[in-house]
Amino acid sequence: MKFLLNLYLHAADLPGEGFDHEEFLAAARQAGELISAHAFADPSISAVARARDGVVTVTEGPYLQTSDHVVGQYVVDCESRARAVELATLIAGGQLGGVEIRPLMDSAGMEM
Repeated sequence: MKFLLNLYLHAADLPGEGFDHEEFLAAARQAGELISAHAFADPSISAVARARDGVVTVTEGPYLQTSDHVVGQYVVDCESRARAVELATLIAGGQLGGVEIRPLMDSAGMEM
């Protein structure tokens, strides 16, 4: 099953310094579970497109005004949700605000 691990950081800590994810990366690579990894640019340079009543608007800046922002993500392919949670705990510490573990769907729906 594939899982998305979204990494959150408190907005006051942005831009984030390099995260120490070596233990996670070593474990996920060694098991062949790491599919991809992405670090996100500062949310202040993002844009949001929304459609309301047939009218599309584009606004600048972060999608949500919150104290936490998604700063990166990993996609892993694990045998179980429990394994995805185990991997996420390897990166949940330090300055990170949290790690969200979300199953990914394919064209047929949930793999679970």
